Amino acid sequence: MEFTPQQLLQYNGTDPSKPIYVAMKGRVFDVTTGKSFYGPGGAYAMFAGKDASRALAKMSKNDEDITASLDGLSEKEMGVLDDWEKKFEAKYPVVGRVAS
Repeated sequence: MEFTPQQLLQYNGTDPSKPIYVAMKGRVFDVTTGKSFYGPGGAYAMFAGKDASRALAKMSKNDEDITASLDGLSEKEMGVLDDWEKKFEAKYPVVGRVAS
């Protein structure tokens, strides 16, 4: 399934009837089983319904970093993002891609 960024926003955890999705490197993960982290009030709720690639790479929760852009990331930050990707792959199913 392909999501536009606008469609992805519908899966931000505010509608309890919908799953919670977080995208990384263009892939959309269903993180509903981690709703205590990604749901409303969770430590990572700001990532729900968005591509959080840059923020995860930079270990940041700042709004300006919650984007798919990898421009200017260091090799170390890209390594951090790869580690996050492995963690997500082990825990959460991939349900689609973000349309580019």
